[in-house]
Amino acid sequence: MASPRAAESHRRSWFRPGTWHLRTRLILLAMALLIAICGAVGVASYASMDAFLTRQLDEQLSQAADRSNNPGRPPGGGFNGRDPLDARGQSVGTLNARILNGQVNSAGFLASDTTRSALSAEDKQALLALAADAPPADRRLSNGDYRLIAVTTDFGDVLVTGLPLAAKQSTLASLVWTFMFVSLGGLMLIGLVGTVLIRRTMKPLEQLSEVATRVSQLPLDAGEVALAVRVPPSNSSPGTEVGSVGHALNLMLDNVANALQARQRSETKVRQFVADASHELRTPLTAIRGYTELMRMTEDFTPDGQKSLARVQSQSERMTALVEDLLLLARLDEGQPLKLAEVDLTQLVIESVSDEKVMAPGHNWRLQLPDEPIVVNGDLSQLRQVLMNLLSNARKHTSAGTTVVTGVGRTADGAALVTVTDDGGGIPTDFVDDVFSRFARADAARKGAGDESGSSAAEGTSGLGLSIVESIVEAHGGRVTVTSQPGRTEFALRLPLA
Repeated sequence: MASPRAAESHRRSWFRPGTWHLRTRLILLAMALLIAICGAVGVASYASMDAFLTRQLDEQLSQAADRSNNPGRPPGGGFNGRDPLDARGQSVGTLNARILNGQVNSAGFLASDTTRSALSAEDKQALLALAADAPPADRRLSNGDYRLIAVTTDFGDVLVTGLPLAAKQSTLASLVWTFMFVSLGGLMLIGLVGTVLIRRTMKPLEQLSEVATRVSQLPLDAGEVALAVRVPPSNSSPGTEVGSVGHALNLMLDNVANALQARQRSETKVRQFVADASHELRTPLTAIRGYTELMRMTEDFTPDGQKSLARVQSQSERMTALVEDLLLLARLDEGQPLKLAEVDLTQLVIESVSDEKVMAPGHNWRLQLPDEPIVVNGDLSQLRQVLMNLLSNARKHTSAGTTVVTGVGRTADGAALVTVTDDGGGIPTDFVDDVFSRFARADAARKGAGDESGSSAAEGTSGLGLSIVESIVEAHGGRVTVTSQPGRTEFALRLPLA
């Protein structure tokens, strides 16, 4: 089930057309065009039908007016015994009226039983307001909407004839409803068919997107990568637009694959060189250390000579440690298998912190341990080196009196968690992202107690300790993170439980 935040984000996306799928926009655009076309056709059809029915009604009105007009009236306004209301051939609902001297003398609506229903006062006022001998006009009367025409006779009176608009309005209403239902059904059918067709048409683009997504999920940053993902031939033919994009994507992937292979060959050579060089350097370094110790035991030196010889020995030891670190990194880069066994992190932390207490009694070393053991599958010697590197890092880069807290626990997602936290000066913000890089150093930021020359205690470090930590943790399927601010720096290791 989607989270409320995801659902809210999805709802907001509907109000931003730029985030819609292309097929959705095409379907909506096609539907909008069809609606516009249907609307234009509907308006034109309605106007055409309205004009046709109006002309037809005007013809009927003209004929009804001619029948109402009695040309046989005697001079002086007589009607020769006939009234305009007695005209023959009138349809039901026809209005006939005679206006003489500004008064409606005789008027009425023709009923279905050939009788006449009288006009209301408002109807008479509407008739008196008609312009004589003018084009027909529409008026609302008590009996409904009417089309009226006023004609002046040869005898000076005005005859008003009207036909109801109900039949015309009914026909136009039927036209509107018929057009709406037909248009709605047609739009639904076209929308469904169009959706299917557009989805089929967009399918090749979805396949291109899937290929690009799979490539984006490959670990291209390190290690040997088999970039075998390609756009299928059906969607990589340069003859079509989609095929041209697929063909270009395949060319790009070929180029990337060649570059990755070249990078892998280069990295393999570098790793092999580092491993070979480190291995070869171990023998002369061991000899230097051995002869140095032998000379100190068998020869007599002046105080300056003893000091110089001690310096040679310390530097050879530092060089030996550097060679060992380089050799370990080379082995980790090669992906050599780990010697896995069940490791109790709680016991390992206790032992590691105890060793550091002996080397740095001036620091405050604290433990935060769970009630139950936290066990992982790992290489005991390598995990011990991870803890020793983190603890020595806190020792070397902080001053005496700094509190270092080492904790063991579980994360919310069921992983083992080991934290090393100190309240020292912190890591510079611009260096945090590079803290796990090889040979990266920030000695000016996290200084310990200086020696007699004023140099920091961190002087002489190789910058490989945290790189080794990250490589070992990742080899165990975990990850290491760091957060730092003045007064609090924390390294957190997350490892899968046994």
